[in-house]
Amino acid sequence: MSGPTRRSGRGTFRAPGLDWLLMSAALGLVFLGTLLVWSATSTRGDLTGGETTAYLTKQLVNVAIGLVLMVMVMATDHRWVRIVAPLFYVGSVVGLVLVLVAGSTINGSRSWIQVAGMSIQPSEFAKLSVVVGMALLVAERTEGRWRRGVRSTEVLGMLVIAGVPAALIMLQPDLGTMLVLTATVFGVLAVSGAHRRWLLGLAAAGVAAASLAVTAGVLKDYQVDRFLAFTNPGLDPRGAGYNTEQARIAVGNGGLFGQGLFDGSQTRSGFVPEQHTDFIFTVAGEELGLAGAGLVIALLAIVIWRALAISADTDDIFGRIAAGGIACWFGFQAFQNIGMCLGIMPVTGVPLPFVSYGGSSMFAGMLALGLLQNIHLRSSAALPTRLLTNPRLLARR
Repeated sequence: MSGPTRRSGRGTFRAPGLDWLLMSAALGLVFLGTLLVWSATSTRGDLTGGETTAYLTKQLVNVAIGLVLMVMVMATDHRWVRIVAPLFYVGSVVGLVLVLVAGSTINGSRSWIQVAGMSIQPSEFAKLSVVVGMALLVAERTEGRWRRGVRSTEVLGMLVIAGVPAALIMLQPDLGTMLVLTATVFGVLAVSGAHRRWLLGLAAAGVAAASLAVTAGVLKDYQVDRFLAFTNPGLDPRGAGYNTEQARIAVGNGGLFGQGLFDGSQTRSGFVPEQHTDFIFTVAGEELGLAGAGLVIALLAIVIWRALAISADTDDIFGRIAAGGIACWFGFQAFQNIGMCLGIMPVTGVPLPFVSYGGSSMFAGMLALGLLQNIHLRSSAALPTRLLTNPRLLARR
């Protein structure tokens, strides 16, 4: 919803304002996620050092910083957004290089760097930087002729923009982020109007690259084992298949309304690894049941729907492609995260947007939310002029 509706002599149009439905859904996810993180960590003395609210406090700090970043992007003039976009892209690439040079290895992947006492994961910001970088290239190169589609030279430029971060992410190696990035790039190309042969080519290249990564030894042994366990969860229930088995048990324990917040048996026992980050959805399934888990999915669906609606409603090329890319990013990442908790996707270690614990994921998600609101605000502000200059728009409303 975009705000109050004002009536004119010839019809109605929405007054400029925030997309409150998008904002409410995202903040609802943040609220639920914070409670779930608290529940998943309150009995984990090995994580909290005996302080039951340690991760609750950390997540609240992450949320506060994320909200500030969201407001900053939301309130920035759209011209400055396009000016800053290349700097944001360069910064994310520099961060990915620093990770390879001086990063910390956690769970077999060199993906984090320490900044002011915080662990930052540059690959989370790379997702947004690739979206805005590709959108900016199309906007700058196709002004006035975009509706005829992008040319091959522009598609190649977009692939180069995505390829640099992708190569650095594979060197970490971070397979989960790479899968999300590939799906996001595919979505951005589709929204930008790339020919079907480019989309089919990208899909084929993705399959070939995955096969090559396995055969050439780019992936770690544990990553290959996770794929094997995905195809046959009973293959190694105490090893590579352990995460999936325990996650499915936790979700199955919840029933319709769950065992109650802070009362999940699997959660309190710590049987599910990384439950406050990658497997946060299992806490919702066990403690809030099908109803609570369904609410999380419904709120995610609203966020994705509103992002697609903002993409469809704007006449700005940059805004349309960026909003569509963000929708693809959130959509595939949510599907991948929830899918691995249910055993229908391989375990790759990606957070659930706005729900999982983690500063980098929260900051990147809030920056994307601010950009969506920025695009929406600009489109809403321009709507009266568009109605006056194009009566057919008025008739449709």
